[in-house]
This record gives sequence, structure tokens and C-alpha cells, in this order.
Amino acid sequence: MARRNEPLELPEVDAISGYPLPHERDRLIGHSKTETALLEAYRSERLHHAWILSGPKGIGKATLAFRFARFVIANPDRFGPSVISAKDLSVPEDNPVSRQLAAGGHPNILHLRRPWDEKGKRFKSDLPVDEVRRTVSFFGTTASAKAWRICIVDAADDMNMSSANALLKILEEPPAQCLFLVLSHAPGRLLPTIRSRCRRLDLAALSPEEIRSGLENLSPDLVPSSGEDLAELAAAADGSLRSAITLLSGDGLAIAKGMKKLANQGAQIDLAAVHALADVVAARGQADNWESFQHIALAWLHERMRQDLSSNVRNAYGFVELSEKTHQAIRDADALNLDRKQVVLDFFLSLRAASG
Repeated sequence: MARRNEPLELPEVDAISGYPLPHERDRLIGHSKTETALLEAYRSERLHHAWILSGPKGIGKATLAFRFARFVIANPDRFGPSVISAKDLSVPEDNPVSRQLAAGGHPNILHLRRPWDEKGKRFKSDLPVDEVRRTVSFFGTTASAKAWRICIVDAADDMNMSSANALLKILEEPPAQCLFLVLSHAPGRLLPTIRSRCRRLDLAALSPEEIRSGLENLSPDLVPSSGEDLAELAAAADGSLRSAITLLSGDGLAIAKGMKKLANQGAQIDLAAVHALADVVAARGQADNWESFQHIALAWLHERMRQDLSSNVRNAYGFVELSEKTHQAIRDADALNLDRKQVVLDFFLSLRAASG
């Protein structure tokens, strides 16, 4: 039991039990070109104050953001010898900034993400405006003229209209010596005015070998024993190391195979098999299975939309609507503690109707 004066450690959204959080990691898997682009920008004559780091969920956007933030705080002089000679954004583990981040955070880095709702015992469904308004006090405090302050928005896709407008306001009038790192899984959904005030760097999905490297670094016991299994895992994970971990931690690969088989049945879908799969996804205590379903379903819809746009545009719009509907159903189920099995059933029933 915590003592009366000790702060309770609150859970962090998107944390995977047993694995380090992005601010605790000192190794970046892949994205060397993007890392070099940030390093070159930092030591250039003109450094933009706001960046969008975009790409699929779980590929390392937050890890890269903290890696860049750690480097900037540890090397505040953009034209100093340590920055000029740097080959990448790495910072030694024994550096005070590295130690502070590993311990939980740094006073000059503000990490905005969906907060924990103590009353509801779950994470809020969006990034509320009160969280974004923390930037006012964060940037308003007195700091050394050479000190950088960095705000990481993780992820901007979670903002509602009020919080998006609050972010836009401070992006329009940025304080001195500040950087904004705005993470987004779907940057096209952000306000055009936010996109116009940021430079955008797109991070690619990880290759099978990069996923293998990430698994070897984080959990060697999970690495598939054969190249065929690795290729199947990489395809199901859609280039996301996070998804690869959750797929291997639960029944993710079985869910991926079952969903692929059922989705390809179209209008002739086997409803008994759908119910059986939904039971696995919604099994009590199997959060990894639920997360795997989300990733696989949305990735499948995205690929189907991409294929239909080149051959059947009208059909593609139907899958766009289904993707939006599924995304909202998942958010509602998480926010309101609704029946997850029903979300899976509705997905396949809608898929059958769209394929009819």
C-alpha cells in the first residue's frame, strides 16, 4: 500500500505490461533516414518549431520523438561541437537527461496523451482540452535562455475539436526555444491549419527483419523460429512492432488467420465461425486479443480500400464508411465499456453487407 504522501503511479495509455515505454528506450528500430533528417534540421540555420511524425501505430514514432527530445535537451547548443560531430540522435545512458527520462520524465519535456480517468478506472476516450492547456504553464515558466522546452503530442489523432484548436493557437504563436513533436497515425484527419504550421516526416512500416531486430532487443523468447513464421507475423502486424508483440503475446496469429479466412468469404461468411472468433477476441482478461483485432481489422480495411480505389472506386467508398464505423465502434467500446463481442459481430455483418 502506498504511503499517504507518496504519489500513486498512474497507468500510461498504450503501455504493454513488461515492456519499456518510449521515454525509457534508448534504441530506435529502423527510421534511420527520418532520424538523420531531424538531426540535420536541428543543426541547420533555420529550425522549424513544429513537426508531425506520421505513420502506422506502433512503429516507433514516440520512441523517435523522445530520442530527438533527449538529444536536444542534452545538446542545447545547435552549433556546438557535440551536435556538429553527431552521427545520430543517441545520448549516453549515463547522461543526466537520459537518467531523468528513464526515471519517469524531464521538466523540460511535456508529454501530452490521453489521461487516466480515476473515477471511471479507464483512459479517457480523447485527449481533452485541459491537457493541451497545460502548455500555457509549461511554456510560461522561467527557464534559462539556452534551455529548450519540448512538447510531445501523443497522439494528435486523439484530440477533440476543442483540444485541436487549443494546440493550433499555441502553434500560431510559438514561444522561443520550443519544439512541438506531433505524433499522428492518420495525419490527413488533422486540422489543415495544424498541418500547415508543421513540417511533416512520414515514418515507414517496419520490415520483417526490423521487426525481428526489435523482438530480439525487447523479448528474444518471442522471436519466430522460422522465416516463414516471421513473414506471416510481419504481414499480420502490418509493419508494427507493437502489433507484433501483442500478436505473439495472445491469440493474435490465430485471430489474424481466422479474420483473413472469414473476410475473404464476403457475402457467404460463416456466421458460426464469426461467433467463435468473436468469443476469442472478447475473452475476459485478453486485452492483447482485443488490440490484435483492432489492428488486423483496420489494416485489412485499409488494404481493401487501396485495392478498390484502382479498380472499383464506388466499392471503395463503402469500405471507407465501414472503416470509419469500425473505428468509432472500437473507441465507443473502450470509452463506455461496451460489449467487445458485439463490435466483432457488427464488423463482419457490415462486411458481409458491403460485399453483397
